[in-house]
Parts: sequence; C-alpha cells; structure tokens
Amino acid sequence: MKFVDEAVIRVEAGRGGNGCLSFRREKYIPWGGPDGGDGGDGGSVILRADASMNTLVDFRFVKSYSARPGEGGRGANCRGRSADDLVLDVPVGTTIIDEDTLEVLGDLVAAGDTIKVAQGGFHGLGNTRFKSSTNRAPRQFTRGSDGEIRSLRLELKVLADVGLLGMPNAGKSTFIRAVSSAKPKVADYPFTTLVPNLGVVRVQQHQSFVIADIPGLVEGAAEGAGLGIRFLKHLTRTRLLLHLVDMAPYDETLPQEAVAIIAKELHRFSPTLADRERWLVLNKLDLIPEEEREARCQEVVDALGWTGPVYKVSAITGANTKALCQDILQFVEAQAELLATDTEAADRERDIQDAMQSEARERIQALADKRRSERRAAGDVDDFDDDEDDDHDVEVVYRP
Repeated sequence: MKFVDEAVIRVEAGRGGNGCLSFRREKYIPWGGPDGGDGGDGGSVILRADASMNTLVDFRFVKSYSARPGEGGRGANCRGRSADDLVLDVPVGTTIIDEDTLEVLGDLVAAGDTIKVAQGGFHGLGNTRFKSSTNRAPRQFTRGSDGEIRSLRLELKVLADVGLLGMPNAGKSTFIRAVSSAKPKVADYPFTTLVPNLGVVRVQQHQSFVIADIPGLVEGAAEGAGLGIRFLKHLTRTRLLLHLVDMAPYDETLPQEAVAIIAKELHRFSPTLADRERWLVLNKLDLIPEEEREARCQEVVDALGWTGPVYKVSAITGANTKALCQDILQFVEAQAELLATDTEAADRERDIQDAMQSEARERIQALADKRRSERRAAGDVDDFDDDEDDDHDVEVVYRP
C-alpha cells in the first residue's frame, strides 16, 4: 500500500431539517389548531483513530465528504428524523489542522480517540412551537441551519519512542531489523528506505519500546535535496533520537562530517527537535580492524566534541545492540514515569511538542511553496493545480 502521510480534505456537516407549517384537519374538528413538527438535526462529521490503518492514502483520492441532512418536520406534530453522524476513520497519530486558520483542532494519539470537526445544522421549528394564548393559529416556522463546512489538513506522524537519524546507508534499516521483528528493505545502495518503518523492540517479556526508521538525510535536505525533510516530522513525537554513523562509509565522507551534516539539517528543520535528547551510535564496526576500532571511534568523538552517550555497535552482527536497547528502555520508562508524576514536566513536554510540530509544519510548507513556484516558473504546472494528485479527486456525498 502506498504510504501517504498528508492529505487535505473538505468536510461538510448536514443541514438541519426545516420545521413544518401545518394545521390539524379532521372531520368535525373545525378548529384543530397548529400541528407542524420540528425538523431533524443534520449529521456532524467526526474523525476517529483506527489502529488498523497506517496511511492516509484513501484521503488523497476521495477529498470531499458530506454528512446527511436532517429530515423536515411533518404534520400531526411529527418531528423529522435526525441524521446519523458521518464517522471517518484515520490512522492513529493523525493531527487535524484547519487549513484556513492553521488552528490545530486535535491530535488522535490513541485508538478510538474521536474529534468532531464539523457540527451538524440545528433543526428548524414547526409552527406548533409558536402557539400561544394570543397567537392561536401561528404561521411562523423556521428553517434548519446549515452545517459547518471546513477544509482540513490531515498530518500523520508515526507513534514511536525512539527515532533513527543518519545518512543514507548508515545502517538504520539493518539496525531496526537486528533489534526488532520489523523487516525493512536492506540493500547496498543509498535511499533503500523510502518510507518510515516501525519496529517493536522487546527487551524483556513485558517490557518493550517502539523505534522508527525514516529515510536518510543528505546535505541540503532542508532545501529539498534527496528525499528532503518531509519525513523528519515523524520524529517530533519521539522521546529519544539515535544518530547512527557509518564508521566505514562507501564514499570519502568522514564520520564526523556526516554527523555535522545531519545536525545542521535537523536544526534547519526544527531547532526544538534538534535540542532533543540525542545519542551517538557508531555503527558498522565489523568493517574496521579490531585493533583500530577504539582509536577510530575516539577520533570521531573528539572531533565532534560530543558530550552525550556514545555506543559502538555492529548492527549486522548484533554486537552491543542488546546493551543499547537496555539503556533505551530505562530512558524511555524514566521519561514516561516523569511525565506521569510531574505536571510541570508534562506541561513542558506538551509545549515542546507543539513547538516542534509548528516548526516542522512551517518548514515543510515553505519547501512546498518553493517547489510549486519553481514548477510554475518552468510552466510545468497550472496556476490552479496545487496538488499533484488532483487528477483523482472524487467527491463522496452521503445522502438519504
């Protein structure tokens, strides 16, 4: 299935049913009085997190959704039927943003979470409602109100405790295969990983954490080089970043230079994300002679002036990966306990998450605008064609 992590959709709640203007008409009852019933409420549009979904691809082809309107009222004080709400399932980890105001409406981070994104119209009132001692035959009634219409941007960010950073061919996919049951593609050429991959690392029987592997970054990624930075947003939910470094690179790039390149692109993407806890993982030590390993690793650490944790592993052989996973588990559990018991820490983490997502959204939008301007200047896209997938735009309208 194609991995899609962004989509823009239009949702329209149902209109409320009109009230009824009616008078009782029965034999031998000449003055029956008003009996017009109220209309029914229109259906609202609700988004619900579904654990069985992992992509927004369906919303790239079907972009317009309308809930049913409420039924109109009838005579004999019969009220119109209210329409059912329209429930749209989205993957867990989806952020909902109002496309017009850029307001973040909600974040669905657990299966079953719901959010109402468009309120259905209120029902109209029948003329019975207007009967009084001075108005015995009212001819007033009201029409149902319109439902809300909204343009929404859906952004999917994978839910993981740990995120992997690194240049292409740094061994990220090999590492996630070594420590979890995930089986991402592994090959001896750059950009083998094209979409994020998740793996569950089980350290003990009832202790585990989730690790995310994203496509590698190259110099200039913030300006669109390589696969760009669009997948970096998936790391904004993580609590820890593992920076994997190829100690035996296939080109002439020094390991310390590779670390500096990634750090620079990360900071350009989101300064807040760049300040998150980051551990240095020196990988592919099996390709270095044993007598040279310690000196080569120390050379990289000294060149970077690295003061954080450093791990020396070989993902292909599994050397030292178990100890690394044990330390990761302790860190993740300590962070979870801190956020559960310290309200100030939880508020601070929430502010950090908001800042990271805001910075990521601004950077990605700026890059998209730049590309769109370049295409328009080159005559490759029509002025009104802002979406490469608009050829498959289909409207789904839910009507009685």
